Parts: sequence; structure tokens; C-alpha cells
Amino acid sequence: MTRIRNILKGRKTVTICSLILLFCVLITALAPVLSPHDPVKVNLAFKLQPPSSEHLLGTDHLGRDNLSRLLYGARISFGLVFLVFIASLGIGLVAGTVAGYLGGWIDSAVMRLCDGIMAFPNLVLVLGIVGILGPGIVQIVLALLCVQWVYYARMFRGLVVSLRERHFITAAVINGSSPWKIVRQHIIPNVLPPIVVIGTLEMGWAIMDISALSFLGLGIQPPTPEWGAMIHEGKAYMRSHPELMLYPGLLILLVVINFNLLGEALSNQFGVKKRL
Repeated sequence: MTRIRNILKGRKTVTICSLILLFCVLITALAPVLSPHDPVKVNLAFKLQPPSSEHLLGTDHLGRDNLSRLLYGARISFGLVFLVFIASLGIGLVAGTVAGYLGGWIDSAVMRLCDGIMAFPNLVLVLGIVGILGPGIVQIVLALLCVQWVYYARMFRGLVVSLRERHFITAAVINGSSPWKIVRQHIIPNVLPPIVVIGTLEMGWAIMDISALSFLGLGIQPPTPEWGAMIHEGKAYMRSHPELMLYPGLLILLVVINFNLLGEALSNQFGVKKRL
């Protein structure tokens, strides 16, 4: 009974978190339609206005509509996160599968590279790469990509190592199947389910990294709206207008919590480790 209760509880968490994140993505996609104003248009005559019928969440220190900037800022955050996820997943899938299936010096070289990257704290390494490359969207994507692919590679490598000794793999080898055919038809389909778990958890980390870089001035540059950059701009008005920091901060908190709760529920159901 306890196990059944935990499964049902996990499914309920997955459903609720998935609906919330789907709603956020839907709003993000419809940002041009839902935004009442241009998110980068400056109007100093209406700066720091309280919420009203024209500006539902008020305006910032340059008279820009807060609601519009939050909606467009979500597009930046979600867009970069999904881009990093797809790119790092592809690299990790190839590296981990090749290392796990071929073994030998290739496996050792890939794993030692992963160990070297994981020796540094995630955010510190991203900060160092962005500091070398300079601020900007492309630089953020490259920096996060250099860090995120490692977790997918290690996960895929571990799964492939456990699978290559299974009887159906041995049977495929005896039947004369090529290594590429074995990987494509037997190994990859069996390692794909954990992608959802690891990817969900890593998306939460990626959003925090993107927001932290923008807050420090190393990420998205003005006047492009982004949640971390909005917090940075609002800190000068923290006492008089705390909502300028509160709005984007709450959205970051909401999205990251839901990604983490969803990942935790999925990892418990599928038995996938959160960090390898």
C-alpha cells in the first residue's frame, strides 16, 4: 500500500508540475500577442508607475511595462534552456554511447575529460568561460553547453556499459549486426527514458545559471528583457519599489521549483540518479 501511495503521489506531482510548466511555455510562445506594450520602449513620463488598467504590473525606472518585459523575458530564458538542452543532449548521447560501447582508451579519455570538468563547481566554470568569451547570448549558450553535456555523457555511458553485457546485445552480435546497428536499434531506445528525468533537473540549473549571469552583467545585455537582468536593474530601487525585483524573482523561483519537483518525482518513479 505504501508503494502504491508513493506512485500515485508521484504521478500527481508530475501532472501538476507539468501543467504549470506547460502553461508557462504557452504564455511564453504567445508573448507577442499577450504583451500589452513594447517591452523595450522607453517612456520616462510614466516611470515607476504603480499597477493600473494600462500597466497591470506597473512600469520600471525607464517607463517600460513590467508585464511585457516579464513575458518577453520568459521567451529568452525558456528558449536558451531548451537550446542548451538539445545541444548538450546530442553531444552527451554521442560521447557517452561511444565511450560506453567501445570502452578501452576511448572510454578512459572521455571519462577523464568529464571528471576534469566536474571538478569545478558548475556556476564557477560557467562564469570563467563567459568571462573569457565575453557577455552575450552566444557566449552563454557555449558556456552552459561546455558544462551540461558532461552529465548526459556520464549517464549514457553508465547505461550503455550495463546494456552491452545483456543477452539481447550478445545475440545481436552473434547474428552479425554491425556496432552502429546495435547502438541504433538496441542501445539508444533503452537509454532514452532517463533523458526526461536528467533533462528536467538540468533545466532548473540552467535557468538559475542564465539568471545569475545576467544579474552579474555577463549574460543578456540591455535592453533585451531577461529575468536575471530585470532583478539587476531593480536592485537600485529595492527599498522604494521592491516589486521590480520581486516579479522576476518569483517567476524564477516558480519555474525552478517546478522543474526540480518534476525531476524528483520522475527520478523516484524511474529509479534514475539525479547527478552522476
